[in-house]
Amino acid sequence: MQGVLAAAVALIAVAAVVVGCASAGATPRSPGSTAADAAPPSVTTTAVPGRTDVDPGGEISVSAPDATLRDVALTGADGRAIAGATSPDGHRWAATEALGYGKPYTWSGTAVGADGAVTPVAGGFSTVAPERVVRAQFAQPDDATVGVAAPVVVQFDGPVTDKAAAERALSIRTSVPTEGSWAWLPDDAMGSRVHWRPKEYWKPGTVVDVSADLYGVNLGDGAYGREDLTSHLTVGRSQIVRADVTSHRMVVIRDGQQVMDVPASYGLGSDPNRITRSGVHVVTEKFDNKRMTSAQYGYDLVEHWAVRMSNNGEFIHANPASAGAQGSSNVTHGCVNLSTADARAYYDTALYGDPVEVTNSPVQLSAADGDVYDWALSWDQWREMSALA
Repeated sequence: MQGVLAAAVALIAVAAVVVGCASAGATPRSPGSTAADAAPPSVTTTAVPGRTDVDPGGEISVSAPDATLRDVALTGADGRAIAGATSPDGHRWAATEALGYGKPYTWSGTAVGADGAVTPVAGGFSTVAPERVVRAQFAQPDDATVGVAAPVVVQFDGPVTDKAAAERALSIRTSVPTEGSWAWLPDDAMGSRVHWRPKEYWKPGTVVDVSADLYGVNLGDGAYGREDLTSHLTVGRSQIVRADVTSHRMVVIRDGQQVMDVPASYGLGSDPNRITRSGVHVVTEKFDNKRMTSAQYGYDLVEHWAVRMSNNGEFIHANPASAGAQGSSNVTHGCVNLSTADARAYYDTALYGDPVEVTNSPVQLSAADGDVYDWALSWDQWREMSALA
């Protein structure tokens, strides 16, 4: 019996030792330890302290996955704090406004771990300083209503060397699924230019939202985008001019219905410089009165109700001087001549982006004929002009 009791006492003693060991193992710190002894929490920033080439339009944020951010601020050299917001879980702070080009900024604040350990949010960086800043603009004002052949045009005020970077910053959203592509046309006197054209004419009523997130984008050769842009367009009714030069008439089809069929005179066929070009032209602007001059052909006239359909001097306009030829022969310098009444009636309905389909002339519309020859190219040719093709 005494042997049994002794064994029981021994087992209790062993059990006490085991329990004591388990309790000690659950304690994270030794007696007298403090938060200062714990590992500091990890903090990362997208704008790394010490950098001098930070993208001012990119994400500027601080993250502490295992800690809570407190009093985080990003301050410019002028002492102004950049607007920002902390995530609901307290693990991330992000700037909500873009930074300036070529400016220094300083981080401040702390990241506090669950065990009380602290990591300071500190250090400074500078944003990139461009050699030049390039501005972009859209061809049409915001909220414009356009025709079914309208391209989306982004014109830069200087050369863009890295066209792929610029194109990646551009996006198109349409209310109706629409296949299309960006294409870079040759630089003009203003600078680089890129158009977005649908594969087929737009569907009437399509709403188009364009974003050009160019601020902070490296456009090559030391140039950066000046600002972000947006544009909102609505495609109006379908109105197509059908201009068969051999018919000596001009027909207008609106939403599938013929609404005009009027006598016309086209470019003189015996002079290649005066022939009205075949192909899909695009209406770009119109004038109540338009001065038209030519040193080569010796005229300087003001014509009325003029609708431009290409930048090579082709207009649809009134011309009483050619009234005898309208409907019977082609005598113009490339324009489509109508009576004053017919020209005014067409002028009142014309929109930017309306197509003018000229057929049966021996000279084709081409890049030599101005800045909107988009529809003179096949779809495959057009897609190949994308910098991302």
